[in-house]
Amino acid sequence: MQLSDAEWIVMNAIWEAGLTEAVDVIEAVAPDNQWTDATVKTMLHRLVKKKALVAEKIGKKYRYSPAVRRSDCVRRASRSFLARVFGGDVIPALLHLVATSKLTDAELAQLRDLLDSKGSRKKGPRK
Repeated sequence: MQLSDAEWIVMNAIWEAGLTEAVDVIEAVAPDNQWTDATVKTMLHRLVKKKALVAEKIGKKYRYSPAVRRSDCVRRASRSFLARVFGGDVIPALLHLVATSKLTDAELAQLRDLLDSKGSRKKGPRK
């Protein structure tokens, strides 16, 4: 499933909130994006059709919950981005992201730890 940039905004709000009504989603995303209520409701409807959301009708209102996990969508979007922009090559993508990002000392330490753990797994146990 491919999400548009606008759909990512809506999905992120719902992943954060969990079970939520349309009015809460509108309140969370419309002002910062200059969207009308109708725009947000249209996106909610599209996300239900894409099976990214589950809609439950309660009286005159709908309650929405995620039908897909954020991690699954991130994985798919990452693979798609890698394929389109970097021909599927991870190393050039990582090098580009690290070289063009402002990373804090803490983030650099996390990156070093991750790389060290990846390296130690391939080499086998350390002596």
